[in-house]
Amino acid sequence: MDLCTRRIVGWAMDEHLRTELPLAALRMAIKGQGPGAGLIHHSDRGTQYASTEYRQALQAAGFRPSMSRRADCYDNAPMESFFHTLKTELVHHRKYAARDEAQRDIFAYIEGFYNQTRRHSAIGYISPIEMELKSA
Repeated sequence: MDLCTRRIVGWAMDEHLRTELPLAALRMAIKGQGPGAGLIHHSDRGTQYASTEYRQALQAAGFRPSMSRRADCYDNAPMESFFHTLKTELVHHRKYAARDEAQRDIFAYIEGFYNQTRRHSAIGYISPIEMELKSA
């Protein structure tokens, strides 16, 4: 998530939580946004984000990693809020027969609704794409 615009810029789904999963989301964000060196990349304290491979990817991109102290949930609150929104607005209202069905539905929600249309109080009740255009 880009905290300035609230746009979801990188995401991935799989049946595991290994390092490859957040790496895929990170690569998607880098490819789509082209952020410059010095970007502050915040994550929780998960082992995936602390792994050598993930830290090397951040370093190669010129990003500054940031992790909260133990039991400090506030830095990750925007992402936790997004996951809550995703579940309450979409996932809890569906029964998926297969993982690929869920992936298509979640992709449509993120790229077709959340980033394009959904209004956010944190950015003045406009959509993430409107905020991105406004701050360009």
